Amino acid sequence: METANRNLWSGILFGLGLVGFIDETVFHQLLHWHHFYDKSTTQIGLISDGLFHAFSWFVTVGSLFMFADLRRRKALYLKRWVGGILLGAGFFQLYDGTIQHKIMRLHQIRYVPDVIIYDTTWNISAIIMLFVGIMLTLHSRTNAPVERKPSDDK
Repeated sequence: METANRNLWSGILFGLGLVGFIDETVFHQLLHWHHFYDKSTTQIGLISDGLFHAFSWFVTVGSLFMFADLRRRKALYLKRWVGGILLGAGFFQLYDGTIQHKIMRLHQIRYVPDVIIYDTTWNISAIIMLFVGIMLTLHSRTNAPVERKPSDDK
C-alpha cells in the first residue's frame, strides 16, 4: 500500500475506533441512553455493548500499529492522517445515525419524545466531520511526503 493511502487508512480506522469508543463510553455507559442492541433484554444489550466496545478497540489498536509504522518509516503525513480521522469518525456517526438508528432500528440516540433534535445534531455533526475530512484529504494528496526506506537513514 502506498504511503498516502496508509496515512489515510490509518486515520480512517482510528476515527472509526475513536468515535465508537466515545459513543460506547458516553452514551452507553455513562449516560445510559441506549445499548448497541435495544430490541432484547438488558443483558443482551450489555453483551452487544461489550462486543461493540471490543471491535472499537481492535480497530483503534490496529490503526495505531499502522501509525507507528508510518512514523518509523518517516512517512507520516499528519494532515492526511487527521483528514482520515475525520472521515472515519464522520462515516461512523452518519452510518450509526441513519442506518442503525432509522433503517435497522437497533437503537435510538435517546428515548425521548423529541428525538429529532438528537438525530439532527448527531447527523449534522457527522456531515461536518465528513466535509472537513474530505477537504483535508483533498488538500493533502498533492503534498504527501515520499516514503523513505529504513536503509535511507544510513
